[in-house]
Amino acid sequence: IGEQVVLKCSFTSSSPTTERLMVDWTYRPLTGGHMETIFHYQSVPYPTTVGKFKGRISWVGNVARGDASIAIQSPVLSDNGTFICSVKNPPDV
Repeated sequence: IGEQVVLKCSFTSSSPTTERLMVDWTYRPLTGGHMETIFHYQSVPYPTTVGKFKGRISWVGNVARGDASIAIQSPVLSDNGTFICSVKNPPDV
C-alpha cells in the first residue's frame, strides 16, 4: 500500500515484434463486476484516462525483450482484483 508496484507480464512470440504488436491490461475488482481496460500499448503507451487507475499507471515494459509489464503508483487495498495481460503480435496471437 502506498508504494509503486510492478505487475509483471512476459511473452514469447514466433513472429518478430513489429509496430502491430498490441498489449492490453484489463482489471476486474475483487468484488466482481465487469472487466475494464486499464492500459493499452501499440508502439506507444496509452494509459487509461478514466476510472480509479487514471494517472497512476505507467509502462515499464520492453516489447523487444518480451516484457509487457506496467507499474501502478500509490496502490490502495481497494485496487485488489484480477489483472490480465494480453499480448497480440500479428500474425501470432
